[in-house]
Amino acid sequence: MKPSLILLFPVLLFLASCARVPTAQVVAEQKAFEPVQRVLEKGCVHCHGDNRLSSMPSIESSRALARLVGAGKWIVPGRPDMSRFYQVVVFPDEVPGAMPPTGHAISNKDAAVLKQWIINGARLPSGPEIHFSPLGQMPRSM
Repeated sequence: MKPSLILLFPVLLFLASCARVPTAQVVAEQKAFEPVQRVLEKGCVHCHGDNRLSSMPSIESSRALARLVGAGKWIVPGRPDMSRFYQVVVFPDEVPGAMPPTGHAISNKDAAVLKQWIINGARLPSGPEIHFSPLGQMPRSM
C-alpha cells in the first residue's frame, strides 16, 4: 500500500463516522411523528408556514414547532388542556380564535392525533430538521 493511502485512511474513516446516517431511534421517532406531521400539513401549514403573517406563530418545520413547546408556551407537554395550540383547534367555529378559521375545523380524528401527541410529551424527532409542506386545499376561506 502506498504511504499516502496509509495516511489518508484515518481521515476517510473519521469522515465516514461523521456522516449523518439516521439511527434506528431517529427513524422510529420520525415514524411516530408522521401522523402529527400530516395533521399540521393538512390544517396548519397553509397559513402558519413560510408564507405566514409575522404575527402568526411559525409551524413551517420541526425546529419552528420546537420553539412552541415547553412550560408556559403554546404547547405544554402532557397538558393539552393548558396548550393554546390544542385549544384553538377544538374551539367551535363561532369562538374567536378558532383554528383554522371560517368553518374549516380539523376533523375530530386529527384533533385526537394532536391531543395524544401532546399527552405523550409533544416529542419531536431528534434527527435532521423536517420542513413541512401544505397538503390539499387551503383549510380556510379568504
